[in-house]
Amino acid sequence: MSRALVFDAYGTLFDVHSVRARCDALWPGKGAQLSQLWRTKQLEYTWQRSLMRRYEPFSKVTRDALEYCCAALGLALDAGKADTLMDEYLRLALYPDAKSALEKLRGAKLAILSNGSPDMLDPLVAHSGLRLDAVLSVHELRAYKPAPQVYQLAVDKLAVPKEQIEFVSSNCWDALGAKSFGFRVCWINRAGAPVDRLGFTPDRILEGLATL
Repeated sequence: MSRALVFDAYGTLFDVHSVRARCDALWPGKGAQLSQLWRTKQLEYTWQRSLMRRYEPFSKVTRDALEYCCAALGLALDAGKADTLMDEYLRLALYPDAKSALEKLRGAKLAILSNGSPDMLDPLVAHSGLRLDAVLSVHELRAYKPAPQVYQLAVDKLAVPKEQIEFVSSNCWDALGAKSFGFRVCWINRAGAPVDRLGFTPDRILEGLATL
């Protein structure tokens, strides 16, 4: 067993598309489309800002992405609606198998390593009730995954050699970024998608967290 298991947060432990119901309540019939585009643009902005070395916290990236997506879809967004949807990110639903999976793995160090900024990530984890040894944010590095220094943060903070860390993510690009860095990786492939062509393959591919 690995001495530490490090989890991505958004999309791995927490369902980012649990915002869809609130989106649909604000704009009936548009919830699924907005949720999907919002997530796509959110990720694009993290990569673009890292490449430009123009870091902004994940909370700003997420709000900027929301504003773009509403403009693109022709949805009227005011400050009240934006605040309502941003608040949803502080209480995203856990995937049904997340809590029991982490409890089963207790004995190894358990941590989150996330693009989330502390103003979003800390309230989310507190609301979830998850018991973790560390909640690590890219914020102190001012760079987003899959930059190698982000994965090094887990090594430094947990004081565990990278060869003894398994990284778990539902985002294939993130899992492969961790593999490139030198972690053993597990890709949670809930959708049955093909592996990204980035020159690496995950050590394990699972359909969910229950079989970790």
